[in-house]
Amino acid sequence: MLQRLKLPDNMDGKAWLYANPAGANRRHHHVELELNLVTHGTGTYLLGNRQYRIRRGDLLWLFPAQEHVLFEQTPDFQMWIVVFRRRLIRRSAVDTASLPLLQRNFSGDTCRRLSQHQLTRFEELFVGLAESTDEPGLLNASLAYTLLHAWKCFEKAGKVPVRNVHPGVESTARLLLSDQNSYSLSQLASRASLSPSRLSRLFKQQTGLSIVQFRNRQRMQRFLDHYEVSAERGKCTLLEASLAAGFGSYPQFHRVFRQITGCSPAEYRRRDRP
Repeated sequence: MLQRLKLPDNMDGKAWLYANPAGANRRHHHVELELNLVTHGTGTYLLGNRQYRIRRGDLLWLFPAQEHVLFEQTPDFQMWIVVFRRRLIRRSAVDTASLPLLQRNFSGDTCRRLSQHQLTRFEELFVGLAESTDEPGLLNASLAYTLLHAWKCFEKAGKVPVRNVHPGVESTARLLLSDQNSYSLSQLASRASLSPSRLSRLFKQQTGLSIVQFRNRQRMQRFLDHYEVSAERGKCTLLEASLAAGFGSYPQFHRVFRQITGCSPAEYRRRDRP
């Protein structure tokens, strides 16, 4: 899915701190180059047919043609996200070492681990970026420096172990991430050319989540998307939004919601809309 980032015309990119353990992300890509830096907790990225188990200090590049999804994260998970527009990259990536930044895809591993000193420095740098949104000139100059410096540190950093994902697991994840998330286990296994038991075992081993857990996280994301949009118009109840997201009943939705967020739907609604 192509995600369109709404960046102001006078900004060459943006930086923000991500912390969203309650939701489930969708597989996506965008025309901007993206940089992630994990500061707390652990998570799992699915990037093409590669799986990255990421933790504090991991620097991850996501190129425009690379579909990706962060499908598992601990409750304390946080990371900085920085995106760079193509026009900034074309102006800045003029040295031989930085030319790979111009690519739409990248064939090698895109996740490496920084030292503690580098991590601290980048955290300070990203805070400055986030605080410069009212000063486009300063922000754009800082983004250019961040782009080149981060790539230089990435090239020198140690590689994070990666594991290629079984094609059957990848195809199953794609189906579960689609809007038509109603496939039975036997249907998923048939499409993956695996037996149901082998698919279940491989999926759990390679993603860290069971198929049921993975599916419920996607339903949760659809619920949040649907409820937040509809609630603004005053035309949606929790029950209606949960059924529209694919949950079979309100008790099932309530149980899954509490498992993922640590609170009940009613508590979430009161907290979100005082």
